[in-house]
Amino acid sequence: MSAQSKHIGIWGNTEKPFFWKLLPDIAAWAAERELKIFLTTRIVAKAENKIGFNYNIIESADDFKQLDFLMSLGGDGTLLALARAVGDRETPILGIHLGELGFLAEVTTEDMFEKLDRVADDDYEILERMVLECTVQNGNDPQIFYALNDITIDRGSSHRLINCKLTANGHHVARYKADGLIISTPTGSTAYSLSAGGPIVMPTLDAMVITPICPHTLSLRPIVMSDDKIIEITFPDNQAGGLALAVDGQVQESLVLDAKVTIRKASYKTRMVIFSDSNYFDVLSRKMGWGRRGES
Repeated sequence: MSAQSKHIGIWGNTEKPFFWKLLPDIAAWAAERELKIFLTTRIVAKAENKIGFNYNIIESADDFKQLDFLMSLGGDGTLLALARAVGDRETPILGIHLGELGFLAEVTTEDMFEKLDRVADDDYEILERMVLECTVQNGNDPQIFYALNDITIDRGSSHRLINCKLTANGHHVARYKADGLIISTPTGSTAYSLSAGGPIVMPTLDAMVITPICPHTLSLRPIVMSDDKIIEITFPDNQAGGLALAVDGQVQESLVLDAKVTIRKASYKTRMVIFSDSNYFDVLSRKMGWGRRGES
């Protein structure tokens, strides 16, 4: 598809005033490049006469298939929600960060139009990021969730430590007595898992990081497992309720005591737009202070 006929979708955090400030500028850029803009139904519903340009509407998730790429305008949470919405439809995502920290977004508002021009001219690359598939058997029909960052199991509203038994491909790995457990992708290794003491894993790798939250022993430390493992988590010896599961920190599910959680690599990957001059460790340094020893 040529640059003149590209279809671009916009997914954004409509609660941020800056999103509405940028939207007309993006529309003007798209018109100059003769590109067609597609907006989500949420954006249209929240617009309140703020849209003064021609656009098409993304009516359903399957409409993502007709787009050349999707812009995520917001923070990391906005991009994570978009990744789950796109699912296995393979539409590339370009993250444009509007907040203060933001780690997943490739583009800032300062260099946004330069990067958008490069995407319109096909001067970009695709980084495929691993996704987790999580099946929850919770006293009813199994539910399936997908996570780009992580699956977290914790004690919910309870004040008790939880007991988790973890197996990989049917083999016993460990029993955890802790505040919870984080199973993350390499993408999610720099999120909650890192805060809980987990390692940084390059996003180009396929692996799962298992990080306990405040374990009640010094012998339990984070583990990095290969992507061919099927992880099962059960909760023996728990005497009270309060178990909770979170998907990318955004989707919550309460767990019964005899629940079983199965996690494996999903059959698809999230496709992220990156550029030839992208440097993962530069992003770590700029946004997280990686490798610095007091220098500014």
